[in-house]
Amino acid sequence: MTDSKTTRRRNVLKGAAVAAGAMSAPMIAKAQTGPISMRWQSTWPSKDIFHEYALDFAKLVNDMTGGDLKIEVLPAGAVVPAFGLLDAVSKGTLDGGHGVMVYHYGKQNALALWGSGPAFGMDANMLLAWHRWGGGKELMEKLYASIGANVVSFPYGPMATQPLGWFKKPVTKESDMKGLKYRTVGISIDIFTKMGAAVNALPGGEIVPAMDRGLLDAAEFNNMTSDRVLGFPDVSKVCMLQSFHQNAEQFEILFNKTKFDGLPAKMKAIITNAVSAASQELTWKGMDRYSKDYVEMQTKDKVKFYKTPDAILQRQLEVYDQVVAEKSKTNPLFAEIAASQRAFAARTVKWDMDNNVNRRMAYNHYFGKAAPKKA
Repeated sequence: MTDSKTTRRRNVLKGAAVAAGAMSAPMIAKAQTGPISMRWQSTWPSKDIFHEYALDFAKLVNDMTGGDLKIEVLPAGAVVPAFGLLDAVSKGTLDGGHGVMVYHYGKQNALALWGSGPAFGMDANMLLAWHRWGGGKELMEKLYASIGANVVSFPYGPMATQPLGWFKKPVTKESDMKGLKYRTVGISIDIFTKMGAAVNALPGGEIVPAMDRGLLDAAEFNNMTSDRVLGFPDVSKVCMLQSFHQNAEQFEILFNKTKFDGLPAKMKAIITNAVSAASQELTWKGMDRYSKDYVEMQTKDKVKFYKTPDAILQRQLEVYDQVVAEKSKTNPLFAEIAASQRAFAARTVKWDMDNNVNRRMAYNHYFGKAAPKKA
């Protein structure tokens, strides 16, 4: 009798559990119906390849989540100005965005160490290695916390060395920079100011109009494709290649931290891995597009490219050291980050130079001697 009663009781409880499950299942499904939508903004004009990179990342995430997360990316100015991205994402006005750390220089000058300056000889990919493996990620989190920014940041997309910029005539010596109304951003503002230029920090979309109106004598932005699309060849026919002022910059993907933390763990893992995938794809796309536009600016736009004189490059390094010393005295986080980067660079740059063969010999062997003209 007891066993029979026990069995009947278990069957009743089992049936109740099944019924409860049948009732609760639609409720769970209903709570999760529909994709999670995010509204983003880039810091770039819609025609710039940089905005294309932002769209590429969004599509990658949207596809990898099977449409469960849908990121919509607007161009610069659609919601806030380019330099207002950090505040907008932190406050939740935007769910995320695509830009560069140096655009937040006014909030915390140590953020410019992610790409504005010579990075102690590292290129952009090495700087990303420092961020991932050398303690940079933890230092960035500490930086953003220090200014109360409610964001999650993913640096990605190593950039090629940026030109010294576009000028009315070739720059042959440091004194040629003195008095020039020149556009740059981040720590480069301090470097070129010390070299005698009158610096004006402008977003990408405002540079060429300012040059056209004579508000700028010279300017740098980033790469062959962006510079061409933005219209630099229309206002200048002289571009100086090679510089240490932004030798190792990368892009930044920003999420509002509250929004990001509320995502399912699987979705956060997809985003994290999509950053790495997009970083490599961006690098490959840039190699293809930048090299094509480099050729076409010479053949179609009649732009003349010159190598920045070594004396100017050396002076940039000397002035950068002065800037780092000055910033380190007033900003302990700046000093901590610079020291961390320097330690990582000491071994990785030496390994890179000792281990990897110089490619110019092979290029000259197959295609003939080629190098930028001397100014």
